[in-house]
Amino acid sequence: MAASDPTIQRDTASSAATGFGASLTRSGLTWRSLLVGVLLIPPNVYWVTQMEMFRYSAHPTTVSLFFNAVFILLVLACVNMLVRKIRPSLALTQAEMLMVYSMVCIASCVCGHDGIQVLMPIFSWSFFMATPENKWNDLFNPHVPKWLTVQDMSVLKGFYEGGSTMYRPQVLAAWGPPMAAWGAFIVALMLVMLGLNVLVRRQWLEGEHLACPLVVLPVEITQPKSRLFLRHMFWIGFGIAAAIDIYNSFAFLYPTMPKLPIDQVDMSPSFTARPWSAMGWTPRSFYPFMIGMGYLMPADFLFSCWFFYMFWKAELVASAGFGWDQVREFPFTNYQCFGAYALFAVQAIIIARPYLVDVWKRIAGRGGRPERNETMTYRSAAILAAVGLAFLVAFSAVAGLQVWLGILFFLIYFGLAIAITRMRAQFGAPVHDLHFTGPDQILTSAIGTRNFPKQDLIVMSIYWWFNRAYRNHPMPHQMEAMRMQEVAGASNRGIWQATTIATIVAVIAAFWITLHMEYVLGASAKGRMFAGESFPKLQSWLVAPEGTNWMKIGAIGVGFIFSGFLQAMRMKFMWWPFHPLGFAISSNWEINLVWMPLLIAWLLKTAITKYGGHKSYSKGVPLFLGLILGQFVVGSILNIVSIALHIPSYMFWQ
Repeated sequence: MAASDPTIQRDTASSAATGFGASLTRSGLTWRSLLVGVLLIPPNVYWVTQMEMFRYSAHPTTVSLFFNAVFILLVLACVNMLVRKIRPSLALTQAEMLMVYSMVCIASCVCGHDGIQVLMPIFSWSFFMATPENKWNDLFNPHVPKWLTVQDMSVLKGFYEGGSTMYRPQVLAAWGPPMAAWGAFIVALMLVMLGLNVLVRRQWLEGEHLACPLVVLPVEITQPKSRLFLRHMFWIGFGIAAAIDIYNSFAFLYPTMPKLPIDQVDMSPSFTARPWSAMGWTPRSFYPFMIGMGYLMPADFLFSCWFFYMFWKAELVASAGFGWDQVREFPFTNYQCFGAYALFAVQAIIIARPYLVDVWKRIAGRGGRPERNETMTYRSAAILAAVGLAFLVAFSAVAGLQVWLGILFFLIYFGLAIAITRMRAQFGAPVHDLHFTGPDQILTSAIGTRNFPKQDLIVMSIYWWFNRAYRNHPMPHQMEAMRMQEVAGASNRGIWQATTIATIVAVIAAFWITLHMEYVLGASAKGRMFAGESFPKLQSWLVAPEGTNWMKIGAIGVGFIFSGFLQAMRMKFMWWPFHPLGFAISSNWEINLVWMPLLIAWLLKTAITKYGGHKSYSKGVPLFLGLILGQFVVGSILNIVSIALHIPSYMFWQ
């Protein structure tokens, strides 16, 4: 189990010793940490945007542990160590460095692969790409909210074709209002998540002792007297991963050199006959950093990740064998996955029910347990979540979404957010993308596109940018920020301010940097246009409306019930190896890239624990942390150098 890791146990004991109460008087948010965080966010946003949008390489925000944030933290820790030797009074504390790290993570979520990178083309795509053939100008463009989009073709020409500049009054006047509106929307999303996190933090982190395994590496990096970097096993792991990346970077630049095959290679060409060809894309990979991350996760969870990946492939083969794949999207794996996520959200609420009743009493002023080491009072958190939700629903209503539908839409969205945050806090889930299964897809499947007014479908389509996938979802990072402050023996008081400031700075930086680069390079040539997925889908909804898709609804029910069965069996039989969370995440797109590293991690962890016991497992932790940091450090440096020199980037991930 990840919670049995000695590092986590030591940190938990340290935090418990502080009492989580009156003795936690320090906060990681100080003027120094705030200044450092704000100064680091713009270059971090530039780096992430360059990697993911303009070079389409490395993709740090597609996995749970952002390598860009870890690398920035390591550099900060090294600089801080020098400062401590020269001027100890100016050195940052562990809590301050972890607060900076959390701010960088939040900023990365905002500008990341499933954030503003998808939002920016949504502003204008349907107008610039409208043609007499697709008839978008007649079908839906007149009904798209003007205050959320840019429709001036003279402004959009420079954005899509490049060779221009954003620094013109006409351009700034066109882009300014929608960017301000969407910026407020993003801040509201973040504040609702923060309020929800405050309401469940104590139950999850103190009551259920969820360890948040992904905080292990940042905590170790920032330890004032960390022994991690003094251990030979760490440097062995670091050296192996670093050597692989360095060699492969040369092989990338000089193709005559044979490449070490750690990245994805599709195995599906080996299965061309029916029904085996129905498996589709099935890559194998050997990413060292993912093997390292897997070693920190529970063994049953690791087993379930790769087992259920094979299970989903078997479903596809069986469907083809029986001819069921003639039904479009069958066997609806994404919808089964949604059902599993829904169970996880419901289960998290049921488990916490007595605690939540106590919290409600506190909110209503009828007693209940007092707040302890929270970033705000429970009443403030509830008001924040309620006001934020009301703002989002009102925002949607002004855009044209019916109020009842807006409420239902965001209840589904935040339900998924709770499930994702819970699985990250409990197991450190390495990926959680849930591609193409957001509330827009669920609602149109459940109710039927023909039963929605056109304006509802338009608004849900422009909400595609934050529902396309949930890989860099911000809510788990907020919870992990709280955990890290506790581990550092600090108060959580400053987290809501740090989150809000980081979000605002990241929104401004992401809009500015993306707009500047698109006008220079051209969005048509540089930058992934995921908006191109949203508007053709809207076109199909309007041109060929459908009723309730009972097969998709049934798939959601199957996923919910089957996950419940797995959980019940797991509670009844200690030996039961199948975890419902492994079932939930293993059907998504990103698991294709990590199933084999997780299988390797499971084999290694199982063998080490079986033949060497817990002591051998503990001794192995530094080796696997070294694998993570070795790839992160060398891969980051190589990526930064390639950006600076304007040469192609070696991708150690994806």
